[in-house]
Amino acid sequence: MAQGSKRPVTPVEKPFLTGSPRDERTLKAAAGFLGLLLAAMSLTFLVCTVLGTASLPIRVVLNGMAEILVLTAFFSRGAALGTEAVARGEIQYQRQERGERVADSEKAMCFHPWKGFVTALIGSAPVLICALGLALTARRQMTGAGTLPSWISPYMSRADVGDALAGYAASAPIGVVDVLRIIIRIAIMPFISMISVENRDGLLLLERLSPVLVMLPGLAYGLGYLQGKAQRTKIHTGIAENNRRRAKKERKARKARISEPKRPEQLN
Repeated sequence: MAQGSKRPVTPVEKPFLTGSPRDERTLKAAAGFLGLLLAAMSLTFLVCTVLGTASLPIRVVLNGMAEILVLTAFFSRGAALGTEAVARGEIQYQRQERGERVADSEKAMCFHPWKGFVTALIGSAPVLICALGLALTARRQMTGAGTLPSWISPYMSRADVGDALAGYAASAPIGVVDVLRIIIRIAIMPFISMISVENRDGLLLLERLSPVLVMLPGLAYGLGYLQGKAQRTKIHTGIAENNRRRAKKERKARKARISEPKRPEQLN
């Protein structure tokens, strides 16, 4: 080994109990996920509206960065909860090793690989249902008749003019599909901003893919939750490494004290 090379760090893993995909706190965690999702939808709607620009490359980069930041936030949140669940599993394992009884409800709250995905799926259900409804009914948006100029308004009272231009004055009622479209376009606003609202074929494709797009935060959350075991291993490894360095430092200090020559005592 070359001089000055660091000693390889051995990962330190501690056993823990595995819980179940659902527990008594799942609905509460799912509600928290939904709240975070709605907050992210509102924030990205405002930010991506401001980031709108005529330049396609800049629009793709800025809105892509906004989406990545959102997914990173969900990944971090899932990782934090996964780490907490593994720590709880370690505590319950130690109790079980000491012969203490571990309740089924307490064991269920420990780490499980599917728990993050299940929580995200339940929390995303309201938005996912809207996305599925829109994907199944989406049609290419056609250009409307447009708006009449203001100078023609006085002539609308005439039968020969008003009847011919009645189609311009008529407004279509807002239906269920229109409401779903508004909700989902807010939910996937970064992607809408990337292609612009003028690209009708692109909007139709996004609406049909919306069930997949709205589940990206949930996927990031579940993948982050899976990092809980690795995060706890990193914590235990860091603690063991610090203890090793402290012990090595104390041994060096003790050895230095032993090898230090004693000074002769001065006579008064």
